[in-house]
Amino acid sequence: MSDFYRPDLGANPEDPFARDETDKLVRRGYWLDMSDRSVLLAMTQGIGAHLHNDQKRAHLQDIGRVHLIDDVCVQEILPPGEAEQ
Repeated sequence: MSDFYRPDLGANPEDPFARDETDKLVRRGYWLDMSDRSVLLAMTQGIGAHLHNDQKRAHLQDIGRVHLIDDVCVQEILPPGEAEQ
């Protein structure tokens, strides 16, 4: 199974993360028309901000923006002691 985000198309049929039954991105042009800066902002502060890092990584790989992964998928650093809880 892929790590792609699966939006609720009943609530938002025009979701730019929508994929068909073969996992092909339906609104590919939406993403390919964006500059790297716009994709970065969309994935960190906009429509993709709520996605998990695995979902963001899979999406960026799919749209050919692998070079943005380190900027988009920021690792969370837990304060000492919280990792044990």
